[in-house]
Amino acid sequence: MQFSRREAGSIALAMGLGLSVVSDAKAADSIPEAYRVSGWAMGCQAWTFQVYTTLEAIERTAEAGGKVIEFFPGQMVSKEAGSPRMGPGLSSAWVQKIQTALQKAGLLAVAYGVTGFPNSEQQCREVFDFARQMGLRTITCEPDPAAMDILEKLVKEYDIRIAIHDHPKQPNNPGYRFWDPHYVLSLVKGRDKRMGACADTGHWVRSGIHPVDALRILKGRVLASHLKDLNRFSPSAHDVPYGMGVSNVPAILRELQHQHFDGHISVEYEYNWQNNVVDAAQCIGFVRAYGILER
Repeated sequence: MQFSRREAGSIALAMGLGLSVVSDAKAADSIPEAYRVSGWAMGCQAWTFQVYTTLEAIERTAEAGGKVIEFFPGQMVSKEAGSPRMGPGLSSAWVQKIQTALQKAGLLAVAYGVTGFPNSEQQCREVFDFARQMGLRTITCEPDPAAMDILEKLVKEYDIRIAIHDHPKQPNNPGYRFWDPHYVLSLVKGRDKRMGACADTGHWVRSGIHPVDALRILKGRVLASHLKDLNRFSPSAHDVPYGMGVSNVPAILRELQHQHFDGHISVEYEYNWQNNVVDAAQCIGFVRAYGILER
């Protein structure tokens, strides 16, 4: 494997000091090939394993065949007494434990979310500081629209992406608009290219939107994906392994290729919570096979 001069320097320094390597991720950098599955930066959103700890989620992501992981706010880091929850404020000792677990599992941590961003530079900056501390390239979020100027400033300062996530349409809450790709596009249009969307394809299906249609609306702004396949078009639909549902995962992957997508794809499998490693592995295996067939 070849490293850039910056990566080689970081590794040499870490070896000399006896430290774990914390990725010096930059938003403009492509995720290294070592952390890809058939060309895709593929892994799990830790929410898939939300009934477990972060350290267990790392192990399960590796077991499923993933190469990257996206952390989520509030997950207990460890079973150890006094364990903190994942998010801003982690001590350097706990960051070290997480990095050691990532190295052991052969994973790269690439993102954190879904988090809110209030209209407060201080509170937004705390999340960016945490992302930099963890060596992440993307923050998955559902921000206060009034905070977009603040977020653009911080994206430029930290060189860390923000990817606006979509949950399903909320009939009893018309003020919730992130389900609509046109609305997400309106928030980032004309802004820094490191500001875009995290395409949660399953939540689009739950909102009655075909994922490929939404991806085309957001063309050029899709920075990450929570890739899901659901059993039907319905607000009550549940996850199934890729290729077994209505989402048309091959068409989604083809559209991402057409857009020269270079972000990460997270399996966020919100079903069979106690025993879903096999399901996640089937999803990653589907993408691996797709990549082989497309070569």
